[in-house]
Amino acid sequence: MMPISDWPNAIAHIDADCFYASCEQLRHPELKGRPVCVLSNQNAFVVAKTYDAKAKGVTTGMSVWDAKKLVPNAAFLTPDFRYYGQLSEKMFSILRRYSPQVEVYSIDEAFMDMNGIRSLWRKSFRQIADDIRQAIRSEVGITVSVGISCTRTLAKISSESNKPNGSTVIPGRRIARFLADIQVSDIPGIGRNRTALLEKFSIHTALEFTRTDERTIDRLMGKPGMGLWHELNGRSVYGLEKEAKLPKSVARTSSMGQVTTDKALIEAYLSYHTQRLVSDLVAKRIIAQRISVFLTLESFEKVGTEVRLVDHTNSLKKIASAVQKALGSIYQGGTKYRASGVIAMHILPEGSATPDLFGHTSTNQKQRDLVLVMNEVNHRFGNHSMTSAQATILGKRKADTIRFQYPLIVAH
Repeated sequence: MMPISDWPNAIAHIDADCFYASCEQLRHPELKGRPVCVLSNQNAFVVAKTYDAKAKGVTTGMSVWDAKKLVPNAAFLTPDFRYYGQLSEKMFSILRRYSPQVEVYSIDEAFMDMNGIRSLWRKSFRQIADDIRQAIRSEVGITVSVGISCTRTLAKISSESNKPNGSTVIPGRRIARFLADIQVSDIPGIGRNRTALLEKFSIHTALEFTRTDERTIDRLMGKPGMGLWHELNGRSVYGLEKEAKLPKSVARTSSMGQVTTDKALIEAYLSYHTQRLVSDLVAKRIIAQRISVFLTLESFEKVGTEVRLVDHTNSLKKIASAVQKALGSIYQGGTKYRASGVIAMHILPEGSATPDLFGHTSTNQKQRDLVLVMNEVNHRFGNHSMTSAQATILGKRKADTIRFQYPLIVAH
């Protein structure tokens, strides 16, 4: 079932290690060696953390109060997606030196077409992977993990298997040995329910998954499962998106892992989804004008609503406000919910929105440019070296949590 050739195809997956937290440690060198937790927009829940915080039991979606009990010495920081986007762009520009075909998958990860790249650089894939890691660490200041294999799925699993700051190369002849140690729950696209179903059929490892006959996989998982089955067997099904296509929508959804009536818990999940959604919009340089929020009931029925924004944006502040407004209109106290999601629609590339009658789009662009300048100055010379009028008025009592506020006056 494995490929005859070691390299019938070659794809790399590059994934930044603890990206948001690493960005903050870069901006604040005094945080090196200290646990870091990046919080939701309301500073209520953890949306990203360093490995040492994770080792202490901190999980994504955990309240800041519970996290502080586990790691009282950690730094708890408000997210700054504009700053993360800047470092993300630096990382992707380095990747494009090594291969002209790079797919930006999210703000902190990418896929690369590696076919023919060994001849170009006159190096092995492992040497190229190590070069990429070293270049990003030297020029951006963060670490990444690199996986190279015959298919997209194998490349992603490879990079995940050797974090942080590792290089993993899996040629065709090593696929079976590699997959023997990978649990089905670690295969991208196989969630908790599918894992439980597969285990009922004695499919516990990725290798057992590849050795299950096609008809059984098709019956258990349908077309998506068959795609994974071929990919794990070394046959490429999912290629790279070599030309960026404008999506019709961008969604971030998930089960809450339980049925609940707890509004605070639902807000926590929606806050996490909103952070990830904005992260994607910023990374892909796109903006949205409609935000849809839905909740899945205990009965699996869905309730939802849409909010139309004044203008196209990828502002965390505006989108988070829209999500809160939408939740207020659909949440019913005492009703049990099991899942939630946030969807951005009416997508346009950054800078392409037509200025409206009142100039909101133009103003947002000016504010965005000014914020980028502020972030760059603060990155170079220290936090709060340059701040806005609002941040100054707020004073020192919030100085530790505020990254930036939109300026009261915009220079023309």
